[in-house]
Amino acid sequence: MSPAPLPPVAPEVLAEAVEQLTARLRKKLDAAVAECAGKAVTGSGGTVEVRFGEDTLVTLRPGPSGAVTEPGQAVCSCLLAPRCLHRAAVLGAAPLADADTVAPAVPPAPESPEGTPPPPVAGAVTASPAPVATEEARPSLTPAQVDAAAGLWLAAAEALAAGVTAGGTVVQAELLRAAHSARLAGLPRAEAAALRVVRGLRTARERHRGQRLSDLTAAFRALLAGAAALASGAAGPEGAGTARRAYAEGGSLRVLGLCREPVLSATGYGGVTTHLLGPEGALYTVSDVRPGGVSRAKGAGTASVALGGAVLDHAGLARGGLLIAGATVSADGRLGAGRGVRATPVRGADWSQEPVAAFFTRPVREAVAASLDAAAGAPGEAGPALLGCDVEVLGAADDHLVARVLDGGPLVRLRVAHPHPELPHAENLRRIGGFPGVVLRVLGRPDPDRAATLRPLAVGPVPGASSTLRLPEEWRGHADLGYDRLQGDHFPRPEPGTAPGTSGAAGRDPLADAPLWRVRRLLETGVAGGRRAVAEAARGAERTALGVPLRRAGLAGAAELAEGLAAEADRRPRDSFGRLVDASPDAYARAWLASAVHLDAAERALVTASWS
Repeated sequence: MSPAPLPPVAPEVLAEAVEQLTARLRKKLDAAVAECAGKAVTGSGGTVEVRFGEDTLVTLRPGPSGAVTEPGQAVCSCLLAPRCLHRAAVLGAAPLADADTVAPAVPPAPESPEGTPPPPVAGAVTASPAPVATEEARPSLTPAQVDAAAGLWLAAAEALAAGVTAGGTVVQAELLRAAHSARLAGLPRAEAAALRVVRGLRTARERHRGQRLSDLTAAFRALLAGAAALASGAAGPEGAGTARRAYAEGGSLRVLGLCREPVLSATGYGGVTTHLLGPEGALYTVSDVRPGGVSRAKGAGTASVALGGAVLDHAGLARGGLLIAGATVSADGRLGAGRGVRATPVRGADWSQEPVAAFFTRPVREAVAASLDAAAGAPGEAGPALLGCDVEVLGAADDHLVARVLDGGPLVRLRVAHPHPELPHAENLRRIGGFPGVVLRVLGRPDPDRAATLRPLAVGPVPGASSTLRLPEEWRGHADLGYDRLQGDHFPRPEPGTAPGTSGAAGRDPLADAPLWRVRRLLETGVAGGRRAVAEAARGAERTALGVPLRRAGLAGAAELAEGLAAEADRRPRDSFGRLVDASPDAYARAWLASAVHLDAAERALVTASWS
């Protein structure tokens, strides 16, 4: 019988199963989880079974959502069940269920003095009160939310001190238990941040090909920063987030298509997002993302748009437009498909026509600064906003293209937006690199981690330029790099004597020249190896080598914070009898977070400066 995939498991179910284990069984849990690989088979009635030896069978019975959301849906035939190692191991080997598969928890109404209305639940639609000048009138988090955030901080600090090497199923379960408490208290944003960290720990421990230590480092920074703000009460109710995306009335909207973008998630979801331009340059999106991976992402590019009965697919919407009555819009610009929404297709606008053309005339440095600042303040995994500019391609260099923004702009690097080999992004970028001197109108996202780097989603011809793209009429003036495939006849004929697509470096890289990489390496060392790895990496002469280059470059703040992190990681207190004891992870997590936040701000400033 061929192996079957394990169904997703709700975080609280796994946390409860691990909590019921004895200390002796917890030490064996990670080995038992690894033993489950490839053992799951499909049983009768839609169940999934995993056998341990001849007499022990663990059976999972997913609910209507396809996930195991209750403890009774996971049973074991051994005598120790449900407090057995087999059941906890199978649950630990299963993927984590997404938040939308678990019934949303409604936080209890906070107690309030008589005559004083309680603070509103995050996400609820209430009438806006009149502005009040006193600071005391500002609504605050409930005591239950503060306590849940404090518990999440402690669990995250323990996970950070353990690192990937020691962040096994037991550490993950403690973090999941704290995340569940945060959900019950009405902190869905904190819960989502904790789930991203747990998924990152799992991916790193399993050494998946797509695993990036920098992504896990960013996830830890977001979780710790959010938990610290909530636990202190400084974040306010708006920092709690919403369990589901909240939509507000947007009235009547006329939106024009910009491009399509394939969507691939680490949890197996795939689909498409169509980007739209609204009044006054506002950006909107219509998404169709479901389970299915890359095959779903490829097919969704021509799927029908489920919005107000509009008879359009995403390919037509990307080159057309909609007149929407009764529109509903989320905070991040996503258009909702409620019952009262009515949409009528309208003629789109070419990139060379107004109002779309105005989107590409904004000064590039100003647009990049606004995009990166918005991404830094956005919760979750929201990336930078779209950026449009006109560039001249100079050629290929290593794994990217070098281009210059027209009208005296900076040198920029064009990198693949989605590197999956089944998507045409990389192929299209290679073909563009074979035509040095071609000028393009590019729509993409600035890379917040690289100097002067743009990840293009679509390209089009530059109005009035002779050496530019020649696209088919039905493409309406732009090519979606994730779906359309550029051919040789779409490019101008190269001038005689033109060199092939090669180029030198793209100019000075202030991010690479700055010694901030030392701080980044120290932070990532802590995520990978935990507190002890940071102490070893910065012990003795290495600590001097860490701070001196930073101070020479004028980065005294980064040097002080990094040295403080190294000192805290190496601190070993003693008890009243003089014996060494483990230090509390709280101070270490605060030192790590301070250095991580400073590094993020410094790198963002350098990236913004590189676009000048």
